[in-house]
Amino acid sequence: MDGGFFWAMAVLAAVLVGMSKGGLPVVGMLGVPVLSLAISPVTAAGLLLPVFVASDMFGLYAYRRQFDRRVVALVVAGGTVGVVLGWATASLVSERAVTVMVGAIGLVFAAYLLFRPTGERVRKRAETVPGLFWSTAAGFTSFVSHAGAPPFQVFVLPLGLPKAVFAGTATIAFAYINAIKLIPYYALGQLSVQNLRVAAVLVPVAALSVYAGVRLVRVLPEAIFFRIVTWALLAVSVKLIWDGLAV
Repeated sequence: MDGGFFWAMAVLAAVLVGMSKGGLPVVGMLGVPVLSLAISPVTAAGLLLPVFVASDMFGLYAYRRQFDRRVVALVVAGGTVGVVLGWATASLVSERAVTVMVGAIGLVFAAYLLFRPTGERVRKRAETVPGLFWSTAAGFTSFVSHAGAPPFQVFVLPLGLPKAVFAGTATIAFAYINAIKLIPYYALGQLSVQNLRVAAVLVPVAALSVYAGVRLVRVLPEAIFFRIVTWALLAVSVKLIWDGLAV
């Protein structure tokens, strides 16, 4: 983990992670693929987890009053189960298969959002069973490759939350998931001293990017914000499918 190219990719990954904690959750999924251009995906995931966790602290402060309590409660419950499942099956489940599955879910859902008839966004109550199902999927895929955003968005986007509440809910929900991932990641040896040293350098970059993300969420009109989120979900999903099917 040295050289100009590695550090360029590491800084870019930290910016993406930080902006995701500022309210654009999908872009954080690009962090591991970007860093994987310079190091192995497994090492990249382990290195970036402390950056995710540290960035979460700034995101939690920024959105401390703007979130949906019911959605967060469902994600905490389901996400915990998903992380435990990911840990229990770490040696059995193919990361490539999970990558393709997550990409396919995100692709279908993004296409549905883009091509469905447009109308006024109506706020809905989060249902328990779908919420727990998709939250479990989000916890599992987040554990495998920090790719929990597509299942989370399948659950949350149809609820019609205001953009700031959507951003805050995502930030708080994934702050919890990332925190509990520290235990299994440590047990699996992915939090090495070298990784932590590099992560410490990247945290200030990610922290500044959190506030850049918050600012972007505040100035974007709501319709444009959700359009960007949906197109980002589509792009990331296609990238995940490509990565999973690549030989």
